[in-house]
Amino acid sequence: MILTSLTTDDLPQADRFGWWREMTASAMLPSLLDTDRRSRFRATADLVDLGGAQVTAMTYHSLTSLRTPKLIRQRDPESCLLSLTVHGTMTLSHCGREATAGVHQLLVFSSSRPFHGSARAEDRPVSQILAQIPRSLIPVRPQTLDQAFATRIPAADAFGELLAHFLTQVTNRARQYRTSDRARLSAILVDLLSGLLAHRLEAEHELPAESRRRALFLEGKSVIQQRLGDPALSTAEVAAALHISPRSLNRLFESNGLTVSDWIRRQRLEGARHDLSDPAQRGTAVCRISARWGFSHPAAFSRAFRRGYGCSPQEYRQQALTGTGAPG
Repeated sequence: MILTSLTTDDLPQADRFGWWREMTASAMLPSLLDTDRRSRFRATADLVDLGGAQVTAMTYHSLTSLRTPKLIRQRDPESCLLSLTVHGTMTLSHCGREATAGVHQLLVFSSSRPFHGSARAEDRPVSQILAQIPRSLIPVRPQTLDQAFATRIPAADAFGELLAHFLTQVTNRARQYRTSDRARLSAILVDLLSGLLAHRLEAEHELPAESRRRALFLEGKSVIQQRLGDPALSTAEVAAALHISPRSLNRLFESNGLTVSDWIRRQRLEGARHDLSDPAQRGTAVCRISARWGFSHPAAFSRAFRRGYGCSPQEYRQQALTGTGAPG
């Protein structure tokens, strides 16, 4: 089990904020918390243990957080922290800079440096995902990493989108993972954060060769995912987006047991299969779904679908929507 779920709901209202303050200090990072909602404070946390790293999905009422030099001297896990705003606004003063992150934006900061933060939302509690990664695991020089602290990173950036997707998926599906998955998930998190930092700070040369390869492979898959609807998507286009040659891209995918064209076809088929089994899209023609996922010719789509799933798209949709044993 890698997930621990916590909530203030089982506590008397008067004890909730005090408990939250103690819990976050123990399970995450000691800081001085305050809120103007003490009398009606409510919060939840899902802590996902990845071994050395931890990812926590939280909801809570608006509050402020202050990490002082005294608290750092008392306990410093020497972590790099990565915050994804899911709902609300995060403001951080840190390392002589101030940044505000809105929905679907990232902030990077350090447990070893003082900070003052605030989290606000007007209509409902703040929602945030916070990753804590040991600084020793990040293969970027300290002076390079310092440049990233308290700078807003849109999740629409290449590696930003990958990180946001990973953080969301690992917390939403935490119950599906086993303890034996922790090392692999932690390695993916480190590779994505390292790739993000190196890309934004033009410090790719600081990453070990294997880290660069893993990060580039993940970025390649992300580029493909974003462009699946384009029938003209090719190995050359993906390689150009990554600033490498098509041959290098093919070697990268082949070292992971895939070819670029196989990966594109597999993802397109999976996207179409998902839409065919969606009751909300019952009235959408099969040819429109196949075109949405980059298949130019309905006949070619039907042949590829049958090879992949053992039946035609129409048969799959009928079985999926009527519950008569759709293949999976």
